[in-house]
Amino acid sequence: MGLFKENPFGHILFLKRWLIRVAGMMTHQRYKGFNTLEIEGSQVIRDLPETNVLFVSNHQTYFADVVAMFHVFNASLKGRDDSIKNLGYLWNPKLNIYYVAAKETMKKSLLTKILAYAGSISIERTWRADGQDVNRHVKFSDISNIARALDDGWVITFPQGTTTPWKPLRKGTAHIIKRYKPVVVPVVIDGFRRSFDKKGLRVKKKGILQSMQIKAPLEIDYDNESIDSILEKLEYAIEQHPSFLKVISKEELAAYEADHQKRRYSYRGD
Repeated sequence: MGLFKENPFGHILFLKRWLIRVAGMMTHQRYKGFNTLEIEGSQVIRDLPETNVLFVSNHQTYFADVVAMFHVFNASLKGRDDSIKNLGYLWNPKLNIYYVAAKETMKKSLLTKILAYAGSISIERTWRADGQDVNRHVKFSDISNIARALDDGWVITFPQGTTTPWKPLRKGTAHIIKRYKPVVVPVVIDGFRRSFDKKGLRVKKKGILQSMQIKAPLEIDYDNESIDSILEKLEYAIEQHPSFLKVISKEELAAYEADHQKRRYSYRGD
């Protein structure tokens, strides 16, 4: 019976474990080979409870962001400090990590269906479908599936619902936070848009310094804070608040690029 044990979504854990192992081995060089992933916050991961944790992050590609998080979270849990060195951390991965994704995206190909089996909570977007703007009601089954995943483990969500930066956050994330009271962990990523195509499946450019910062859990008054207050707190936490978008001088931009190149070539990750 143990061999065919299932998670709450009917996925066989033995099969899911091997999917994560194989996918991890196939993608490792994308973050520690072709490109370098600079990590901050491994200790935050190790200090988290086993369930009811919601990771909120900005979004740059469909899949590369999530795959990187699977690497970093599992490496951190196996004692790696801000590193994904040594693939041994994939042998016994954490199987109750889930991520929220658009249902239409996860049904497009065999590859996306495999990725979905590894941990997707597929939902119907209320604002967009098949490349067109729509306006439809939230499905209760989608919310209940997110709640089920939180009850079982960790959930990764991208509250902007798009890979386009600086877009407003969707209120659904704040409603979930108020209702289910998860530990909310902000994650800020960068470099993935330059490294990969929009889907995050093809390496577009090599030698890019990618980064992932895992911040301390947010302090939220679940009962008294308003939806708008929580959304604003999330915007600042994942650095997508409009105040982060400013016009900088050519001199500031040149200095930033010089510093970026310096970090890219001098950084020595384990």
